[in-house]
Amino acid sequence: MIGHAIDHVSFCVRDLEAAMHFYQEVLGCVEVERPALGIGGAWLQAGNVQIHLIVPPDGVAGLGSNPERILPLANHTAFAIDDYEKVRDHLLEHGLEVLETSVEQGQLWVRDPAGNVIEFNAANR
Repeated sequence: MIGHAIDHVSFCVRDLEAAMHFYQEVLGCVEVERPALGIGGAWLQAGNVQIHLIVPPDGVAGLGSNPERILPLANHTAFAIDDYEKVRDHLLEHGLEVLETSVEQGQLWVRDPAGNVIEFNAANR
C-alpha cells in the first residue's frame, strides 16, 4: 500500500468563522499553523489527523454539493469516539441536528455549518 495513514481531510467552507466555531468549540479541534497558500482557510488538529478548511475563491464552481439533510451515504469523515451518549448529548447541547443509530451500533452523524457530513463512531471501542 502506498499510503500508510491519513494525513488530513479537507472541507470546502464559505463561512470560515462558523466553521472554525464548529470545529474548535463544538468538536474541540486545535488550530495549527498554516502556510500562506493564497486562498482563505485554516488547519486544525484532531488527534493524529489534520482538518484543512478551504475557502474557495468566488466564482469557483464544480466543488460538489452536500446533502440537504444528514445522509450517512454521503461523502463524510468519521471521528472515533469513546462515549456515544456523552458525544450525542454534547452535540445536542450545541443545537445540532443529530442522526443516530444506537449505543450498541455506536454511530452518530451531524453536518458542519457548510453542510459537510461528519460521523462519530464508537463501534468496536
